[in-house]
Amino acid sequence: MTGHLAIFLPSVSGGGAERVMVILANRFAEQGLKVDLVLAQAEGAYLSQVSAMVNVVDLGVPRVLQSIPKLARYLRSSRPDAMLSALAHANVAAIIARRLSGIKVRLVVSERANLSVSASNAGTLRAKFMKRFVAMGYPFADHVITVSKGVEQDLVTGLGLSSQKVSTVYNPVVDQELLEKSQLPVEDDWFKRDQAVPVVLGVGRLSPQKDFTTLLKAFSRVREERPVRLVILGEGPLHSELEKLATELGVQGDVRLAGFKDNPFPYMRHCSVFVLSSAWEGLPGALIQAMACGAPVVSTDCPDGPAEILEKGRWGSLVPIGDVGAMAKAISSALAASDQPDVSRRAMDFTVDQAVANYLDILLPGHGDGHPESLNNYNPGR
Repeated sequence: MTGHLAIFLPSVSGGGAERVMVILANRFAEQGLKVDLVLAQAEGAYLSQVSAMVNVVDLGVPRVLQSIPKLARYLRSSRPDAMLSALAHANVAAIIARRLSGIKVRLVVSERANLSVSASNAGTLRAKFMKRFVAMGYPFADHVITVSKGVEQDLVTGLGLSSQKVSTVYNPVVDQELLEKSQLPVEDDWFKRDQAVPVVLGVGRLSPQKDFTTLLKAFSRVREERPVRLVILGEGPLHSELEKLATELGVQGDVRLAGFKDNPFPYMRHCSVFVLSSAWEGLPGALIQAMACGAPVVSTDCPDGPAEILEKGRWGSLVPIGDVGAMAKAISSALAASDQPDVSRRAMDFTVDQAVANYLDILLPGHGDGHPESLNNYNPGR
């Protein structure tokens, strides 16, 4: 396959969007495409995971707004066939930069969040106004890719984008590397096979969006009924607040805020139940990853993604956002269940190969048929 693709991001810090874009860049390059990963600032946890086949272009500016003139110059000099961007503020910058460049490069932007929900929960003026900037800018993109049908519907009904201009492509989450990494030994002794106490697992940034406060409170209720432990993987501004809450609830001895892990997958494979407690999402990758590892799952029915992933409860319990009692009941039921659905089967609908083929269909229309390699015979062997 031939062609020249650019992917624009602020950086490759440790967020879900950045991880997805690095995966796509690497896979595009493996297929013989020339790939430029254009970063406002070449820094972040995923920089070491960028393939040597991908050309990293460092614009060398600390803010996305400052990157616009340099991105326009890059487009004029490099003239890629298509450019993909992700994250709302970077998408708006990419739209402006293409207009300034004066060249005809196909521009596809990726929206990963329900902007209506994000705007209503925004804590800064910039975040509150982002929905307005997006509404003005996105019509000038050639196409918008969303990570879930819920996000797609929000753009069409909430922002008035043409449904012909928006497509849902599920994130590239599951690949052979994830499945192999899940088989590695888990670092935490709470997860050892000889431990009789079940472990509830949460994964994500310690921020209001992930609502680990509700998870902690629900866990404390389950803890009143039976021996159980809770591990949360992730870092963020609410670390000390969550530690304080665990102490107030009297469960600090059975709770570990274990920090960010490069490889959370063995934890997912060995946990007794994985819980997504988020107040809102776009398409929660951690939920899909846990399912790929075979973990029984409980999730809030938040906008958007969990109901799509779990097919309205077929593969795991959906509970109302912030409902401590319902979450505690669902966790207890999952721990007590002798029969669990084979969630790894559903996770195979979110493979990297399928996502790469779908992205290329939109970025380079007519590039050729994509026949993703199947992982459906994988058994996580929990």
